[in-house]
Amino acid sequence: MSQLGFDYGVQPKRLTKVTPARLATFDDCPRRYRLSYLDRPTPKRTGPWAHSTLGAVVHTVLKSLFDLPANRRTPQRAAAMVTEQWKDGGFADAEQAARYRARAREWVSDYVERHDLGFEPAGVERWVSTPAGGMIVEGRADRIDDRDGELVIVDYKTGRREPDEYEARASQALAMYVVAARRTLRRPCRRVELHHLPSGTIAAAEHTEESLGRQLRRAEETAGDMQRAVDTLAEDGDRDELFPARPGPRCSWCDFRPSCAEGQQAAPEARSWQLLAP
Repeated sequence: MSQLGFDYGVQPKRLTKVTPARLATFDDCPRRYRLSYLDRPTPKRTGPWAHSTLGAVVHTVLKSLFDLPANRRTPQRAAAMVTEQWKDGGFADAEQAARYRARAREWVSDYVERHDLGFEPAGVERWVSTPAGGMIVEGRADRIDDRDGELVIVDYKTGRREPDEYEARASQALAMYVVAARRTLRRPCRRVELHHLPSGTIAAAEHTEESLGRQLRRAEETAGDMQRAVDTLAEDGDRDELFPARPGPRCSWCDFRPSCAEGQQAAPEARSWQLLAP
């Protein structure tokens, strides 16, 4: 027994902080995880990707709309905000950038036209967090709606492929946001939605306790592998053995391709505008 309290010789279990992005990066390629989050100074990266630039602008506009009074969240204002926020990073040339700027203006104005944004969400770019198993699950959800007292996780998509219900249900990130939003905002949450702006479609799914449990178990397994690799690296473990590259087609557009010889050999280098939605 210690002077300041009880000590039974039991060490409290350390919880691993995880975000969907970190888990997905480690699961996809441990080498990219190390290059992204551990190596300092940060290794050399590629330049900007046009699809990332496009997605960032659209997300910024949809977030900023909710900073305005409800009566100013109009299609015209949304389109104007695209022009105000626009960047040309990663596009082939000014003509291509202008073409996609016009598309982004159309996407967000159509989105505002179809959906009544006169409500106040429970959260916009909201950080949510909760203990879950051996983890602290946390992350920033694009939008969290409160619909009749129940939370709905909304994620914006601007990619080439139109998502479906299976993708919404299978998304580990959305499931983690459900669990964390319940704890942070103290309200029920089951529904997740992928809002695909290029097609105007919404892919939705309703989670059950069983489906959430499956996602959390998978996340906890990845988190355990990740933490063991990080701890062993801190004890002078071999960095390349602990964080091996997983070469594949995605190496073509990996941000850290310039710093990864295996990735360079695995696939040809993609052009910075190759992943734009057609």
